[in-house]
Amino acid sequence: MNPTHGTGEDSAANNSARNEAALPREDNVAVCQDGLKSRLRKRFLKEGTEASSQENVFYVRSTGLSVTEDSLDPEPRNRTISCENIFMGQTKRGDPIRTVLTKGVGGIGKTLLTQRFSLDWVEGRTNQDIQLLFLCTFRELTVVRRTYSLVELLHYVFSESVGILNFEHLSVLFIFDGLDERNSPLDFTQTRVLTDPTEPASVDVLLVNLIRGSLLPSARLWITTRPAAANRIPAECVSMVTEMRGFTDAHKEQYFRKRFSDAQQATAVISNIRTSYGLYSMSHIPAVCEIISTVLHKVIETRGMEQLPQTLTQMCIHVLLVQMDNIDLKYKELFKNVASWKNDMGALGCQAFEHLQKGQWIFYESEMMPNLNLAICTNLVSEMYPQIFRQEDLWVPEVGFGRGKRGPFAPPKAYFFIQCFQEFLAAYYIHFLFQNRRLNLLSTSQPSLIKIIFNRKLKHLLRSAVDQILSSPDENTDLFLCFVLGLSLPTNQSLLQVLQTQTGSSSLVNQEIVKYISKKLNECQPLERRKSLFYCLNEMNDQRLLEEVQKSMGEGRLSKNMSPAHWSTLAFLILSSDLEEFNLRNYCPSEDALLNLLLVVKSYSTVILSHCNLSKKSCGPLSSVLCSSTLRHLDLSNNNILDSGVRKLCSGLKSAPCRLETLILSCCSLSQGSCGPLSSVLCSSSLRHLDLSNNGLQDSGLKLMCSGLKSTPCRLEILRLSGCQVSVEGGTALALALKLSLFHLRELDLRYNHLGPSVQHLTALRDDPQCPLNTLR
Repeated sequence: MNPTHGTGEDSAANNSARNEAALPREDNVAVCQDGLKSRLRKRFLKEGTEASSQENVFYVRSTGLSVTEDSLDPEPRNRTISCENIFMGQTKRGDPIRTVLTKGVGGIGKTLLTQRFSLDWVEGRTNQDIQLLFLCTFRELTVVRRTYSLVELLHYVFSESVGILNFEHLSVLFIFDGLDERNSPLDFTQTRVLTDPTEPASVDVLLVNLIRGSLLPSARLWITTRPAAANRIPAECVSMVTEMRGFTDAHKEQYFRKRFSDAQQATAVISNIRTSYGLYSMSHIPAVCEIISTVLHKVIETRGMEQLPQTLTQMCIHVLLVQMDNIDLKYKELFKNVASWKNDMGALGCQAFEHLQKGQWIFYESEMMPNLNLAICTNLVSEMYPQIFRQEDLWVPEVGFGRGKRGPFAPPKAYFFIQCFQEFLAAYYIHFLFQNRRLNLLSTSQPSLIKIIFNRKLKHLLRSAVDQILSSPDENTDLFLCFVLGLSLPTNQSLLQVLQTQTGSSSLVNQEIVKYISKKLNECQPLERRKSLFYCLNEMNDQRLLEEVQKSMGEGRLSKNMSPAHWSTLAFLILSSDLEEFNLRNYCPSEDALLNLLLVVKSYSTVILSHCNLSKKSCGPLSSVLCSSTLRHLDLSNNNILDSGVRKLCSGLKSAPCRLETLILSCCSLSQGSCGPLSSVLCSSSLRHLDLSNNGLQDSGLKLMCSGLKSTPCRLEILRLSGCQVSVEGGTALALALKLSLFHLRELDLRYNHLGPSVQHLTALRDDPQCPLNTLR
């Protein structure tokens, strides 16, 4: 025997033997599984999450997961799935779903959803194919400083797994909660590739390679994050992206009727929320609904139904007042000897403002300890309102503290659970500083010393807030600036008098600022800026625009010549209604109306624009709206949009975020010139239903369409071509294209055309049992 050859065989045999020896024994896996389930039960009980409580089950069931990325085969359409099914299905390449990224704003219920999923696994209800489930937060992992192999890290973080040395042949799920809570992004470009789970590396290197699939490629991962951090993981590392969108209007009503047993009170609360743009826009967040219901119970009990908060600013003030009552009861002695609550809130507001400027919402012990007021305040606020603000002590598992024991305790973190309260406290700090030092932090045009001398009037502060909204490149600070304006109202200053002296606000100052905002609204502002300015008016409790538009609607005299301010108001009224679809004809069927209500179009899944006197001028702006992932059904029939208009629409239809499924273009004065662009759309879009009836496409146009219809990516199911001047030549070309392709078409309308003998070819396709076409007209 060749000695070299024999040595190779021996080496392979030895490696095989070692691998087999490393395979986990079934009893070790069972012990680990039982330990993990016990840990999860204790964790949920200790944290008080009550993941199985009726109210939280309602949260989870109501806030389903919307699949937002085209990642599944064969249907790229937007749909809702339940959390227990997130790993079912396949990617486009036919691979199993490995990594799911779930995004959602703070308080929407991401953590609760992962806990509910885990508890269902623990109690044997779902996903019993998973052998080991490891649930941890990115906060817990970021404080681990030493290097470990992946196996060692699992042993020290999850001591229940110490009996297992090889996880590669097990069904393992990692749930990593809170990607956005990392101080810095993971580096997927420079981090070295690591494939050996027994090789030591930093936690960041282990995480990157676990997400890449280099480590434990058979493992499944579920990662949650706030939207701002969702792009920290490369798209090629994610099988599916989902989003928690929170309560629908029906869910909101159901929730508040559960929380208010008195039907009359519940109706009044729901009506109050609908009439406030701020409250309405935030009430899709379950945690915000919980806070609102708690506060409103207290307000109704102490002030009556007539004193319900009318704006988001007032609601946040009442949150502080309710908290003050709790503190008076529990911490009265403490506040006799320590700095006043007013200064404590100022210290917390300062942190809120400074971190908002940096785009951050977490701060650490090192930032709290120099300020005793801040340290006390963070403790109190996190205890009184964990739905708003939380503080955590993290224990770090480290080598040398014994297997299964916790290591040194990491610096505490405090963070704003719901971002709007960070923005509110930051605005509170702006007023706090203004009334104490007459310092306008929002003025950017002058040095700080001159700010102090020349910007001592409240109107300068408020105008600075409006100007910042108009000059800001994005909307990230708009709510904060709206709070600055809302806090200036004399009524709100009166509510806050227990916390701060008044800033000298008067109705005259507020009237001046309202006029300034209205003036800016009527100038040529981008739609998003107009929306923000209208929001400012709402927070300043100015209802005149609303009343004027409501009166015009009631009298049926909406005009296309309305001012931009009135259009913004109409948009708010439409968006806060219970309509399932938006039909422009119900308001003002004109091109100007459409261009002023694009924000509304962007927010609905079904939009009807038929018979609205639209031209090709509308198609460019509409194309940008198609780039949103909301719109599913668009009816443009009976408008003179022409071929040039369709070409503009097609650029939006081909964009990656577009999820339009139904496009109706009947009677739009189209010719064969629109068929080439539409054909290319069929090759790349999510369209399922296309109606081109009563347009002069002719045979040449239909032939152009055929190249798109027979393309593999085409998913068209319904095609309407009645009255399109098609003859035998076009019908034959269509039949041949369908015969030679794996098409999905199940309904074809060719009425009022001169098809002649080509009908026989199409009928043969319909009669073929292997063909999906079942309706031919």
